[in-house]
Amino acid sequence: MSATLIERHEDAVTIQVRIPLSRSLLATEQAIQQALNEAGRLATTEALQQFDTDGSPLQIGQARYTSKGQEPKGYQTPYGEAVVARHVYQTSQGGATFCPLERDARIILASTPRFAQLVSHKYAEMPGARVVADLQANHGRKTSLNVVQRLADAVGGVAQVKEESWHYATPELDQPVHTIGIGLDGTCMLLVEDGYRQAMVGTVTLYDREGERLHTTYVAATPEYGKETFQQRLGRAIEHARALYPRAKLTAVADGTSDNWDFLSRYSGDGCVDFYHATGYLSGAAQGAHPESFRQREEWLEERCHRLKHERGAAAAILTELEGLAGRELRESAREDLDKAIRYFRNQGGGWTMPGGCGRSCRSAAG
Repeated sequence: MSATLIERHEDAVTIQVRIPLSRSLLATEQAIQQALNEAGRLATTEALQQFDTDGSPLQIGQARYTSKGQEPKGYQTPYGEAVVARHVYQTSQGGATFCPLERDARIILASTPRFAQLVSHKYAEMPGARVVADLQANHGRKTSLNVVQRLADAVGGVAQVKEESWHYATPELDQPVHTIGIGLDGTCMLLVEDGYRQAMVGTVTLYDREGERLHTTYVAATPEYGKETFQQRLGRAIEHARALYPRAKLTAVADGTSDNWDFLSRYSGDGCVDFYHATGYLSGAAQGAHPESFRQREEWLEERCHRLKHERGAAAAILTELEGLAGRELRESAREDLDKAIRYFRNQGGGWTMPGGCGRSCRSAAG
């Protein structure tokens, strides 16, 4: 079994492959895979060389770089390691070296773009050890867990840096945009080495006059200290939408966390506490209203949720009702849930309003 470079032209290579056949089809297929990988490795080696320089000095800005000569280096490809002798440059003052081949071929760490794409795609779907096993079993490609993890991290880092200057294109819409809705939520995640960090997600949604959704841009951030990176990215998405539709009304929806509203108030004075969080606290308070009857609790909760969604001033009335339940003798768990609901409704100012059918409990963003 072998692959041999037969001919090389400026824009093409010819490779001859010899594959032994056996009485076992599986063994023959494995031989085919190995031969094709060898051919791919040879072709990639030749392809990489076209990105190298002829060794002439380079002028980059005010600095003059000269070649230290061609130094061999192994590059990870989908087919195996391709070893290439390439020019490495440095200034006369020394310091960091520079390899034009790696820049122009878009090498990531020591991997070709296709191998980086292959590994990062698999790593997004399965643990690193399974990626290593998958590459071996399905591609005939031996690699290490360290290579997989470092490469996937590098690809993610490149994407995150690039995304700082990206914005996602808004499609052309058939109907006028009447409202821009801003939403955000987050959760604390316990990381093995770094403790608790906040992971955030946000949306910028365009609605027509009837409240039908036309388009949504989604923004998310990996766990970080605070929310600075996420807020910068969501802020850019909001500004982009506002520039496209300057006459549209901006409204915001979030949970009751104060720093969410500090951020949202920069863009809109109209905001809503989301219906999911509000009714979650009502669900906990239902046991205080009817501690002995599950059916009555369900009826009580359904009726309060309906009022909260459809009646203006319902939140203040429900808060008064909850405060009235606080005088009852309740089990400890029911008491805790009721107290949480009362605090939540009080912290939102108790002055929520609810336009009919909007599906969320609304208040001033500044409240």
